[in-house]
Amino acid sequence: MNCLAPSILSADFSRLGEELSVVEKCGITMLHIDVMDGMYVPSITLGFPVIKSIRKNSRMLFDVHLMIEEPERYIERFAECGADLITVHAEASVHLHRTIQQIRQLGKKCGVALNPATPLSVLDYVLEDLDLVLLMTVNPGFGGQVFIPAMYEKIKRLRGEITKRNLKTDIEVDGGVKASNTKAVLEAGANILVAGSAVFEGDIEANVREFQRILQVV
Repeated sequence: MNCLAPSILSADFSRLGEELSVVEKCGITMLHIDVMDGMYVPSITLGFPVIKSIRKNSRMLFDVHLMIEEPERYIERFAECGADLITVHAEASVHLHRTIQQIRQLGKKCGVALNPATPLSVLDYVLEDLDLVLLMTVNPGFGGQVFIPAMYEKIKRLRGEITKRNLKTDIEVDGGVKASNTKAVLEAGANILVAGSAVFEGDIEANVREFQRILQVV
């Protein structure tokens, strides 16, 4: 099923609870939460207290995207704070399979993210263990970037491999996703779209409705 996962990276943090309430009332069931440590990526965002506080007031699935070095150090803490799905970067974990198993043992859904230049081959021996693969369609670290066109082919190749293996793995795309390119991203094979500024800038409800209209017809 096609799904929109708004990224709170672009939300107004002075009105965070209010804005999350708006997207949830619009029917959003999945929230993308970017955690950055200033090491794996240049920016620093939010951590345990924010996730724990918004968890109290939301029924959405919390899709926690760890853009941090050695994510295995903190996975248990993020699980305790309310993460439902924990995604780590293949490039950030020395022992990727072990990290995946750690997430599984905590009873959480597991995802692996790949940067634009990272080949799909790093998934060869772990794809069956994943609920989701997150393809970055911009270089991670900042919101508001432009979608890299070469990533359409990467999405298609990954969808082909998932189909070949008869898996049900979701493909999530993060970076530069807007209403104007949503149809092309879905047709390439993705089924979960992360959108930040395209959701939270301007009229949030109208933005969500436009995404939902496209998701329903593709």
